[in-house]
Amino acid sequence: MLGEEVDGKHVLDLFAGTGNLGIEALSRGAVRAVFVEKEKLAIDLIKKNLSHCGFDERVRIIRGEVERAIRHLHRKGEVFDLIFLDPPYRKGLVQETLGILHTHPLHHDDSILVVEHDRREPLSESMEGWVLVRKRPFRDTVVSFIAPSGQR
Repeated sequence: MLGEEVDGKHVLDLFAGTGNLGIEALSRGAVRAVFVEKEKLAIDLIKKNLSHCGFDERVRIIRGEVERAIRHLHRKGEVFDLIFLDPPYRKGLVQETLGILHTHPLHHDDSILVVEHDRREPLSESMEGWVLVRKRPFRDTVVSFIAPSGQR
């Protein structure tokens, strides 16, 4: 769905799971990806998938809670062009994480957040620090594209 918008970008994959979103971005030309995941088995799978695809040198994997990782990356001055957010559904983690990203920005004015969420956990048209640009429903899942407010 992002097409050429991925080429040359720095990507952050939060709640990475198997790493499929970040790996897809790398396969479409992203120059670097950071994966954040707390589960060891998932991280092992991310590493295996990255190695299989030959992307080992262009990545960083952070094991731990997303909130802590965001704060750490913010302190380091990290900035990403594209941020994937795919938390466990219906736990309030989308709004919580958007709030943390607002107070600890890891984005610039032209960054895009791609949020995968349950249709029963809708995002408002406007959130503090963010604006909904577009959304695409897929059965019980919605993929929402969000930009920093005041942009787009």
